[in-house]
Amino acid sequence: MGADFLRKMEWLGRDRVVAYLRIIAFLNVAFLVLLVATSNGGVDANGFLLGSDFVSFWTVGHMLQVHGNVYDGAAHIAAQREFFASSGGYTAFFYPPTFLPFCWPLGYLSYFPALACWLLTTGALYIFAVRRWQSALRFDFPLRLPILAFPAIPIVITHGQTSFVLAALLGLAALLVPGRPILAGVLFGLATIKPQFGVLIPLVLLLTRDWKVIASAAVTAIALALLAALAFGAEAFAGWYAASERAQVAMVDGAVGFGKMMSVFAGARLIGFPTGLAYAAQAAVSLVIIAFLIRAAWARTYSPALGALMLAAAPLVTPFVLDYDMVLLAFPLLWLTSRGLAHGFRDWEKLAIALAFIAPVFARPIGLQIGVPIMPPILIFLFWVLFRRFHMEARRDGPAAVQP
Repeated sequence: MGADFLRKMEWLGRDRVVAYLRIIAFLNVAFLVLLVATSNGGVDANGFLLGSDFVSFWTVGHMLQVHGNVYDGAAHIAAQREFFASSGGYTAFFYPPTFLPFCWPLGYLSYFPALACWLLTTGALYIFAVRRWQSALRFDFPLRLPILAFPAIPIVITHGQTSFVLAALLGLAALLVPGRPILAGVLFGLATIKPQFGVLIPLVLLLTRDWKVIASAAVTAIALALLAALAFGAEAFAGWYAASERAQVAMVDGAVGFGKMMSVFAGARLIGFPTGLAYAAQAAVSLVIIAFLIRAAWARTYSPALGALMLAAAPLVTPFVLDYDMVLLAFPLLWLTSRGLAHGFRDWEKLAIALAFIAPVFARPIGLQIGVPIMPPILIFLFWVLFRRFHMEARRDGPAAVQP
């Protein structure tokens, strides 16, 4: 086969891509249908509630209706177990108070209607964001098939997680910075519901001098925090701070499961690194990623290409990231694929795209069963390939080359 089999992957043309996507899409849909069909009273064959993580958000919504303290761990456990007591424990709630306004309406619905509304609403928002990127990039490929085939999407659905809404907010904002800076800032501000994914955004916006976006994001984040304080009490922030300390302990102790997590920190712990050394590895990778991002943004105006690079970097600079968060990769993958289709794929680009696309379905099983963290090196590989393409086009043709 030779080295070119993976380096160039010329054998992976459009027809084969379509064929593989059809197979994966069929498997994804069949899996979801089978999961629901074999469930009993909303509990799957393994004893997990459908939309397993969503029960935490739904419980918070009901607690808010009766003015309960959602950050009281014992109270949250008791309220959750009134509806469903899992033999595998319970789903904790560590989100900041700015997420509470999103949970509050869920308290008006029973569990399964709330889950359906949540997935349909957030899923539609995510698809809208992906299609906006497709339109901006002039991506000549129908997106229905890649969306159905993207393995990260069923993972979000089965967990009932927040990843659709977070990815949509970040993806739309990253696209809209040049043309709609105020709206982009509002979306970035709303994305503070999961703050660990936004640590690179201020850095990039400062380097590109997008002051309107920064101001709009700051005003939105402050307004959302004030809304949460007025609606649910300022003491919610003290409760969240205490819950964050518990979340830190849970992460370090592996309560979530290092095999379930996709970060450099979790990968290092999974292969036996002590906590201090695992944090050092996370810090080292984060600093390198930040250095490359600074180099990309230095003395340049913002472009969606830079936004794609920023979004690809986000999972690499936080110690707490899971497989369902990989839906965020849709935007950098779209950008890289569109550049390859328009100008030809460079060495290793097809491999990086294929690995980042398919890996979410294998990362957790391989981590849990074999103890090998495959996602962190794949994320680093994808970031390197994206940076190389970005830097090459910027150096060759100037700023216009890295516009969509």
